[in-house]
Amino acid sequence: MDNSLAVKHLTKSYSGKTVLQDISIEFIKGKVNMVIGASGSGKSTLFKCLVGLTEPDSGEILYHGKSLTAMDYEEKKEIRQQIGMLFQGGALFDSLSVGENIAFPLRMFSKMTKNEIKERVAFCLQRVNMPGIEEKYPSELSGGMRKRVGIARAIALNPQYLFCDEPNSGLDPLTSILIDELIQEITEEFHMTTIVNTHDMHSVLEIGDKIVFIHEGKKHWEGNKYELRTAEEEIIKKFVFASKRE
Repeated sequence: MDNSLAVKHLTKSYSGKTVLQDISIEFIKGKVNMVIGASGSGKSTLFKCLVGLTEPDSGEILYHGKSLTAMDYEEKKEIRQQIGMLFQGGALFDSLSVGENIAFPLRMFSKMTKNEIKERVAFCLQRVNMPGIEEKYPSELSGGMRKRVGIARAIALNPQYLFCDEPNSGLDPLTSILIDELIQEITEEFHMTTIVNTHDMHSVLEIGDKIVFIHEGKKHWEGNKYELRTAEEEIIKKFVFASKRE
C-alpha cells in the first residue's frame, strides 16, 4: 500500500478537554481519503494538525516517514508547498480576478516567469472545465464555479497532497456530484493523497476510497465505501443514514 502520509497515536487537548485521543491513520496515495464524524468529533482539529496549523500534544504526523513536528523551518516550508487546500467557502480573494487568484500561490512559492504562470493558470482552469474566465471576479461566479476555481488554485503548484474542507458545503445536489467527480478525477490523474473532511454522505458513499469515522475524538471505524454501506454497528448506521442526502 502506498502511504505517503500517516498519523500515529495522535492526541490533542484544549483547556484540559481531550479533542483527539490516540488517533492512528494511514492515508492512501492516489485515493480519496475521507474523514467523517459529527460536529465536535475532532475532525477539524485533525485537519489542522495534518497541515501544521496546530501542534498535537503527542503522537506523530509523518510525511514520507518523517515527523512534521521534528522538521526544521525549511523542511516544513517544503512540505507546505506540496499541500493544496480547498477551503469550505472557496476563500477566494474578492478583489482579485479569477486568474490572479489562481496565480497567487505561483507568485508566492514558485520561480515561474509571467508567461509560465499565465500558461499554468490556463491549464488549471481548463482542468476544472472552466476555460477562459481569467478576467472574471469571484462575485460574478456561482457557488459551484467558485469551488471549481478554488480547486484550480489548490492544484496550481501541482501538490502531492490535497486537503478539502467540506467541499460540497452550500451547493445543490447536482453541483455537489460534479465537484465530487472532479475531486476523484484529479486525485487519480495527479496521483495525489486527497483528504476530505465532510458531512456529505452522498459524497462518502460515491467516492470514498478510504473512510475514517471519528467519534468523540477517537477513531471508531475505518474502511471503504462498500464496507460502510454494510456496516452493522448501530452508531455508524445511525450517522450514515441520518446524514445521507436524498
